[in-house]
Amino acid sequence: MLRTLSIRDFVIVDSLELEFHPGFTVLTGETGAGKSILIDALALALGERGDAAAVRAGCERADIGAEFDIEHLPELGQWLRAAELEGDPGSILLRRVIDRNGRSRSYVNGRPATLSQLREAGEWLVDIHGQHAHQSLLKADAQRVLLDAHAGLAPLALEVAQAYRHWQKLAQARAEYETHAARRNAEREQLQWQVQELEQLALLPGEWDAVQAEHTRLAHAAGLIEGVQAALNVLSEADAACLPLLSGTGARLEALLGFDARLREALELIRSGEAQVQEAVYALRHYADRLELDPQRLAAVEARMQAIHGSARKFRLEPEELPEHLRQLQARLAELEVASDLEALVKQEQQARSGYFELAAKLGAGRKKAAAKLGKEVTRAMQDLAMAGGRFEVGLNPYPPEGSVHGAEQIEFLVAVNPGVEARALARVASGGELSRISLAIQVITSKAALVPTLIFDEVDAGIGGGVAEIVGRQLRTLGRERQVLCVTHLPQVAAQADRQWSVSKSGVEGRVKTAVSVLDRKARIEEVARMLGGTEITATTRKHAAEMLSLR
Repeated sequence: MLRTLSIRDFVIVDSLELEFHPGFTVLTGETGAGKSILIDALALALGERGDAAAVRAGCERADIGAEFDIEHLPELGQWLRAAELEGDPGSILLRRVIDRNGRSRSYVNGRPATLSQLREAGEWLVDIHGQHAHQSLLKADAQRVLLDAHAGLAPLALEVAQAYRHWQKLAQARAEYETHAARRNAEREQLQWQVQELEQLALLPGEWDAVQAEHTRLAHAAGLIEGVQAALNVLSEADAACLPLLSGTGARLEALLGFDARLREALELIRSGEAQVQEAVYALRHYADRLELDPQRLAAVEARMQAIHGSARKFRLEPEELPEHLRQLQARLAELEVASDLEALVKQEQQARSGYFELAAKLGAGRKKAAAKLGKEVTRAMQDLAMAGGRFEVGLNPYPPEGSVHGAEQIEFLVAVNPGVEARALARVASGGELSRISLAIQVITSKAALVPTLIFDEVDAGIGGGVAEIVGRQLRTLGRERQVLCVTHLPQVAAQADRQWSVSKSGVEGRVKTAVSVLDRKARIEEVARMLGGTEITATTRKHAAEMLSLR
């Protein structure tokens, strides 16, 4: 559940620190005081889109943080660990910062996170029902999503959508094959000879550099042999070679050390030079032993270079690019070989179609059961909301035989507001007030089945009043025994049913608008409910009425 909400420089709020409790809490106040703005701020912390308009005038940034108790949400804890975003045990802190240029930053437990991660975490925590929710209920997509979510069928609906897209992709591949078979065959034939030629060439990665180096060495073998032998003569094999001279010089100086030790440094340098010259002689002899004139090998290497050059010119590539080009050609040829098997394509398409309809049938059965249950529950709620004899149904209209991405049936909410009449589409039958009541009934019922611990109703009771409003308040209070319920309302009958009541007010401070939130005690609640009952002029009668309403909770 929601523990705290911290708001800084958001719209008309300069600074608020709010602490929340379990049960049913209402936010009341004059129109325009900023009640819904608090919900908007929380929505931003939960990952809703925001822009520079969220920043209070004259400020650098808006900063919103929300802390939740997640002790009873082990799945969210697992998600946090997997995403490396875990924080203190049993809690989560979501934070959103939007600067005056519209740039947004998101944090989960103090760690930078993406907006999608913030939104995904928020889906575990809060359901917000806005005051215009009844408008979305007129849309077929919203009706389908709501029924599937209420029945726990959303994962299966996603499987159905994926299966349908897979089937359609294969059907498109089969149709394209039949349409473009000649072109595909021509491409495949061209690729076959290209791959065959490059496979025969069998150029390995890095081989081109090695061939070039070997060609250079073979082509200059005579000069290399002559140069190495000349070096050996100078160093060790000629009459006046360096190595014997260094050795003799070192021996003579060594004999003189007994007369003057200062010769030791020079002797050590000569001995070092002698050792290095000896190493050079060994290296040159080893090289000379392996070096020989090999005209046949030179001819073979030149032929290999010509073959590589020829293929590179033909494919308009650099020689070293040929191995990767062969890999790409082989991959494309494999694709065409698979696509060229019409019989296999048809078989795969049929299997995908069967898989889709199997899943769609399972989804349809679940929807049928859920539709009947939801229809009964909403119909029962309508009797309590001054719609006696009214009836709510969920229609399942079959799609054409080939189905759709959403399954084999279309969802349609139907209503009969009077007894004995045929149920018709919600949008065509219900008036504004009736639609508000039906929408509220649906939201309360579907919220009971939801797993999220916190439910927020933002003026969803618009368009109702009197005894119906009292019933709505009781329903929300009952819901508050199971969940944390927050409700923005203008109705005293709803406010009187709450466990706690907060008053949201707006004032001008030094030419700037400021919003404040007060937690009301019993006496203050009587005054606030009396204001909601009687408007600007509060009388002893309205106070007495307000006290009675609060006593009857």
